[in-house]
Amino acid sequence: MSQAKENWRDNGVKIIPGTQLDLNTPQTPGMTRAAAINHARAGADKLWAGTVQIEPNAKTAPHHHGKLESIIYVISGRARMRWGEKLEFFADAGPGDFIYVPPFVPHQEINARSDEPVACVVVRSDQETIVVNLDIPSVEQPEEVYWVDPAHPKP
Repeated sequence: MSQAKENWRDNGVKIIPGTQLDLNTPQTPGMTRAAAINHARAGADKLWAGTVQIEPNAKTAPHHHGKLESIIYVISGRARMRWGEKLEFFADAGPGDFIYVPPFVPHQEINARSDEPVACVVVRSDQETIVVNLDIPSVEQPEEVYWVDPAHPKP
């Protein structure tokens, strides 16, 4: 009995050129999102990956992504994340930093700089486009949160 060989040529590794990303994604004023890896482009079933550019002083409305997990990798610029029931916490991330957003966490992405855009790579744990916008009041002075552990003392 012979088994059919998998067609790795057509069903194997996919290279999606950065110049050919799909802009047909939900957009927010002041931000440009582009899909790189999804089912239609690469055959992915469990992941979505793409880019986002956040213009100076731009920010999203408070929201969460339901059951999805998100990872954001900052390429350039200064990203500020606010999170919590009243967006009462914040932390900044710069080039080379990763941001993890757990499921259902209310958050807001902000360009912390007025003179340059933020460029990021975003990876989500599913193909679904889940964005639940929240009408929540935000605190005036959020608490800055530092990553503190034995290798990273508080600044």
